[in-house]
Amino acid sequence: MAPLLALVALVLSWGQHIGPVVGLLEAVLLAGAVLAAVHHAEVVAHRVGEPFGSLVLAVAVTVIEVALIVTLMASGGHQAATLARDTVFAAVMITTNGIAGLSLLLGSQRYGVTSFNAHGSGTALATVTTLATLSLVLPTFTTSQPGPEFSPGQLGFAAVASLALYLLFVFTQTVRHRDFFLPVAQKGTVDDDRHADPPSTRAAMTSLALLLVALVAVVGLAKMESPIIERMVVAAGFPQSFVGVIIATLVLLPETLAAGRAARQGRLQSSLNLAYGSAMASIGLTIPTIALASIWLSGPLLLGLGALQLVLLVLTVVVSALTVLPGRAARLQGELHLVVLVAYIFLAVSP
Repeated sequence: MAPLLALVALVLSWGQHIGPVVGLLEAVLLAGAVLAAVHHAEVVAHRVGEPFGSLVLAVAVTVIEVALIVTLMASGGHQAATLARDTVFAAVMITTNGIAGLSLLLGSQRYGVTSFNAHGSGTALATVTTLATLSLVLPTFTTSQPGPEFSPGQLGFAAVASLALYLLFVFTQTVRHRDFFLPVAQKGTVDDDRHADPPSTRAAMTSLALLLVALVAVVGLAKMESPIIERMVVAAGFPQSFVGVIIATLVLLPETLAAGRAARQGRLQSSLNLAYGSAMASIGLTIPTIALASIWLSGPLLLGLGALQLVLLVLTVVVSALTVLPGRAARLQGELHLVVLVAYIFLAVSP
């Protein structure tokens, strides 16, 4: 019911100027849609099993996120040139530090030292690092175009390479080495979901449809709330780019809650599948789409990260590598990732 109500509210208010009361109502519906998305994603995941369940949620959120980016870029504005870069980088930082860090913290709080598959997590992290380097780091250092911008040929190469890498990873995750991405049993874990009967095909298809409705509502309502958020950000004296961080956080809330719940149930590998899978999908699907959209979109497309962002990306990769390679993590690893996320948010507010 919550996704349908949120979608109705979105349709009725789309393109309208909303006041404080309507904004508050939509914020409540947004929260309801997030919770509904988590529930329906878990139903689908239980039906199809890992790692397909995590893949469904990651791809669904990213496809809608990409559509939102293209829509905002088409509407123009002085920040359209860096919108794709800022949104993708925010998604990478939130997923690899926020979702992963929160999952590690919740899992270790319950099980002490929590275990996961180092082969699968390491492969996912390597793919995220390669995608981020090809799409967000190289434009800063190329010389064919002035500024942190690809030439048309370079952008085409980055788009093809990003999509190819993402598809190769999905093939590895779902076919070639699926066992690398299956949950690892924790000491003392009682996984009720694993022993419960899976939902029927009809129930799973219904949940899949409602999941898509909920995700559309989440992204759409986040966009509707953005003017209110923007006014609050300006009133607080924060940089305008911080609006993108807030919206990215709202869009990724379903994955964050789903990953946290999986970690508390002893399925940390599922949480990491969501975290790294979302980061990969954000880059691997956004860059090709933006490259295609740039054919008819006017204005520059600045993808290269600044010096501060590069430092944070390198720090994230190093900390993540030291976290996933042992295949076991304690509470400190989760706290380290969350500190990096807090540093990113703080520096986004005060660069």
